[in-house]
Amino acid sequence: MHIHKYQSPQEATQALAEAMVEKINAAIAEHEECTLVLSGGNSPRELYNTLSGAVYADRVDWSRVYFFFGDERFVPDSSDEYNGKMAREALFEPLYIPISQIYYIDTKLSPEECAKDYARKIKLHFGHRPIRFNIVLLGLGEDGHTASLFPNTSILKEEKALVAAIEVKKLHAWRISMTAPLINESEWISFLAFGEAKRKAFEAVTSASGSADEYPARLISPEDGELHWYVDEAASPA
Repeated sequence: MHIHKYQSPQEATQALAEAMVEKINAAIAEHEECTLVLSGGNSPRELYNTLSGAVYADRVDWSRVYFFFGDERFVPDSSDEYNGKMAREALFEPLYIPISQIYYIDTKLSPEECAKDYARKIKLHFGHRPIRFNIVLLGLGEDGHTASLFPNTSILKEEKALVAAIEVKKLHAWRISMTAPLINESEWISFLAFGEAKRKAFEAVTSASGSADEYPARLISPEDGELHWYVDEAASPA
């Protein structure tokens, strides 16, 4: 685990953008493409704006990058709550990414079928190759969740499925999420966490011991990949 701490969210975002560009280009050089799993929420929006801005837009051959989503809210794709809409506005449209390179989660289906459909899409992209994403971006909730791996939910025990539907009762909502085993197969995983409200969860997730049922982000621990945290001083004052 590598923890990168900065004075402000802006500095952390800038540093992650720089690291991502290097990793994307390295993946393209090695594999002729880069598979990139995006996160939803507020923190990544500025990251996507940075990547699609003047400084970084021309430093990547975006025609070789394929985009996936770590999780999705079970809402219409026109909703402001739909992670894909935020990514489309902040990243895909400014970079003119064609739809053929974007794997959206189809919430027009039932939750269970939606999860199965997304797993099929992932398998179709990788074909006969091992399913291993080059880059995964994750956020951290104040309750210790990441993607839609929420505390004390059944998806935390999932070992076989690539993607699962989960009813988050405290939110009275369904979510579709990649499972921890799938995420852990990735080459390079990065968390982005800002603010004092995230401090307790960050400390619990990165401590030497603790409960993954209570703080599910503890489940993210790749055996053959890198795990990085990009945080500001408010989230990690020590």
